[in-house]
Amino acid sequence: MDFKHVPVLYEECISNLKIRDDGIYVDGTLGGGGHASGIAEHLSRKGMLIGIDRDADAIEAAGKRLSDMECKVELVHGNYSEITDILEKLGVNGIDGALLDIGVSSFQLDNAERGFSYMHDAPLDMRMNRDDGFSAYDVINGYDKNRLTEVIRKYGEEKWASRISDFIIKRRKTGKIETTGQLVDVIKAAIPASARREGPHPAKRTFQAVRIEVNNELEQLERAIDRFCDVLLPGGRLCVITFHSLEDRIVKEAFNRRLNPCTCPKEFPVCICGKVSDVNKVTGKPIVAGEEELKRNPRARSAKLRVIEKKG
Repeated sequence: MDFKHVPVLYEECISNLKIRDDGIYVDGTLGGGGHASGIAEHLSRKGMLIGIDRDADAIEAAGKRLSDMECKVELVHGNYSEITDILEKLGVNGIDGALLDIGVSSFQLDNAERGFSYMHDAPLDMRMNRDDGFSAYDVINGYDKNRLTEVIRKYGEEKWASRISDFIIKRRKTGKIETTGQLVDVIKAAIPASARREGPHPAKRTFQAVRIEVNNELEQLERAIDRFCDVLLPGGRLCVITFHSLEDRIVKEAFNRRLNPCTCPKEFPVCICGKVSDVNKVTGKPIVAGEEELKRNPRARSAKLRVIEKKG
């Protein structure tokens, strides 16, 4: 299967990165290379693109797509949250910009065998890095009711979380839940018919929750923001695209902490901790997709882009 990825908010990302043709830029969520190829096209042979992805299939596919670029291209099979170590291994002291497109890629959703989609019947997997030993199968068949409920409620923002986990536990008594189709059937049985008639697919929130749990996505994102800000050179920009409120909240709060690093109690009349911001806010409200993009790519509907810039 071809590795397809429809880059979301493409023009907005390229514009906000303010790419210098001799700069060093990182795409921390390489995917099919859609955003990365746009960055690389703006770079001369003096420039450098570093692409990172947890998915070996992404590295292989993007490598083909980026093979004819004029700039230097370095592709790394790894996690973007390890950016500091990755740059050190590459001998790079700082970067001029970076992009993070958080969440699951179009390829991973469309490739049925990966088990990310509730629209295809496949083994329960959902691992972004197939070298990892822990999968959706382990969550669904191994977690107790309380832990399952917490995951589904916290990461899926699913109001029927307790009922869904109840039905999962009962279904497990007759045998392991091994496929996405079996899990969808359990979720549909758990959610009352009246609630299933409105809104998104009844399994959407639970699948999102399990995927986030399997891949430790929110912790990786929180860890990464400061690390990327640390490695930005003066004037360098970090662009982050999120797809649901949990991710966006993490980015917004991480940016705000970086913009206002003072740790003094609020009642202090003046700051005595001495912590000073090293970044400037570029976006207030997040940038969202326009009508034309939404017609071309419905998956862009929930996308939000936030941008921050290193001072200097």
